[in-house]
Amino acid sequence: MNKNYIHPKFKLNGVSYTMASLLEEAQQMRTSTAEYLRDLGQLIIAWFDEKNYVVQHTSGTTGPPKKIQLDKAAMRVSAQATVTFFNVKAGSKALLCMSTQFVGGKLMFIRALLFGWELDVCKPTARPLAGNPTHYTFVAMVPMQVENSLDELNQIDTLIIGGAKVSPILALKLQNKRTNVYETYGMTETITHIAAKKIGTPSFEILPHAQIQTDERGCLVIEVPAINPQPIVTNDLVQLIDDKHFEWLGRFDNVINSGGVKLFPEQIEEKLAAKIKERFFIGGKADDYFGTIVVLVIESQPYTLAEDVFDGLAKYERPKEIQFVTQFIETESGKVIRSKNINESTSKQR
Repeated sequence: MNKNYIHPKFKLNGVSYTMASLLEEAQQMRTSTAEYLRDLGQLIIAWFDEKNYVVQHTSGTTGPPKKIQLDKAAMRVSAQATVTFFNVKAGSKALLCMSTQFVGGKLMFIRALLFGWELDVCKPTARPLAGNPTHYTFVAMVPMQVENSLDELNQIDTLIIGGAKVSPILALKLQNKRTNVYETYGMTETITHIAAKKIGTPSFEILPHAQIQTDERGCLVIEVPAINPQPIVTNDLVQLIDDKHFEWLGRFDNVINSGGVKLFPEQIEEKLAAKIKERFFIGGKADDYFGTIVVLVIESQPYTLAEDVFDGLAKYERPKEIQFVTQFIETESGKVIRSKNINESTSKQR
């Protein structure tokens, strides 16, 4: 597959293109008043230029955003892995409703270009399918878009969710949908996902181009030689099922040590998912006696929780404090920045 390759079945908004006509269209996009079209036009031009990389900014979830170079050959490998794993055929109808400023949006376009999808592009709004009755074979969304598109999901055969963790509350809402919905696992450094988990199942399955192991902390180490020559050491605590599957336990940097007991916030959140209708998370807050206490942070105006909300939790898992936040502080890709949403000031404990 040469660097200028365009699959003969590729269409963009219903139109077939040669490289010359696609570049001409991209130049028009760059003059658009719509930011998402300017971004897409820039991506197309960058893809066909003489450089062997595309510039990407990381999300800034765990540190300051930084500029990195995505190798074009590695992007092709990643695109191939997704197409193979999900068995998306040439001629499939797909929707690009994520910004191509992010790696997930970039890869949706590259997959379509190289493997012959008929790609519709729309503004990356909170509810991208509103007013659009088209049936799609394959769509990628961030959790916020999925949350707002529950009524339209029957228009999609396979939906992948990336950019941020799927909350337990959202996972419950997706359980009985006819759509095949997958949570993906990956990061900018792996050029989008290296694993996927069907909603309602416990473990992630790795894509064909990746290998996994754990380090001495129990955190996931990813090897994707065709994308990154060095193993990628993560802060994600996992349980390896076998060499192809793992269960995600939580973030190493989120673990709460309360009175000498190690607690995984994400596991507590799973237990509370069916009992709290608003978005929420479990975090840790410094405490003179316990070292750290468990805090429940809810995105809502303050209210009184039902008496039985915490009945399924172990003694040390029960929040000693409940905080309410009008709106969570998030990264641009929709990841809740836990540390910025916890009020560290002294207040009455439960």
